[in-house]
Amino acid sequence: MKILIVEDDPSHLKLAHSVLSAAGFVVNGVDAAEPALAAIKNDKPRLILMDLGLPDMDGLSLARMLKGDPATSDIHIVAVTAQLERFPQKEALAAGCAAFIIKPIDTRTLPGQLEPYLK
Repeated sequence: MKILIVEDDPSHLKLAHSVLSAAGFVVNGVDAAEPALAAIKNDKPRLILMDLGLPDMDGLSLARMLKGDPATSDIHIVAVTAQLERFPQKEALAAGCAAFIIKPIDTRTLPGQLEPYLK
């Protein structure tokens, strides 16, 4: 199962990549919305683990864009943020995200949290 991680913090990206790769997933990681769009076009993932506070376009806008496009509307998006005031769970779910994870992520439970969306 292919997972795309969209995370602008290099240490968070590396950690999530390592955890999910060790759990047996095929993982690709990018640091912003534009590279995410290119990665999705080149190799469509089953799930996107997306930080909402991205530098070029916030994750809510990217989620709305992906969910509004028939070519990508079936991709599951799991939102990740530490900025609860800026990105409330209600808004992430309304934008089309399937789930919402508050940072810091729990490396022990992350693969299990994503499993339901990879079947």
